[in-house]
Amino acid sequence: MSELMILGAGAGNFCANTSEILGLVGWALTIIKIAIPLIIIALGLIDLGKAAISSKPEEVKKTATSLVWRFVGGIVIFFIPTIVMLIFGFVSKFSDAQAQMDFNVCYKCITVPWDGECVNAVREY
Repeated sequence: MSELMILGAGAGNFCANTSEILGLVGWALTIIKIAIPLIIIALGLIDLGKAAISSKPEEVKKTATSLVWRFVGGIVIFFIPTIVMLIFGFVSKFSDAQAQMDFNVCYKCITVPWDGECVNAVREY
């Protein structure tokens, strides 16, 4: 029972306690947000080049359609973390000041892990 009370006591400052892990998650998300569009562009250009060399109009049309869908998927993947953080930001507005400051630490560590803002947010907390 006392273990549960200890876990519950730290629940209010979850983001401050896990700021290093959240910073790593922020770096991973940043790398993914850069790598996925580059991979989509590279694969799309390779496929489009192959289709253009084959000289079949239906193959070029099929590849162009595939490239458009890959592009849409890349945009969705790029904006998913931003949309999730925006939704959590709206939810945190309904919380008390302590929870809002803790969310600010999470937000800074995930969205801007490279600028020292995560460390500053933990210090301000």
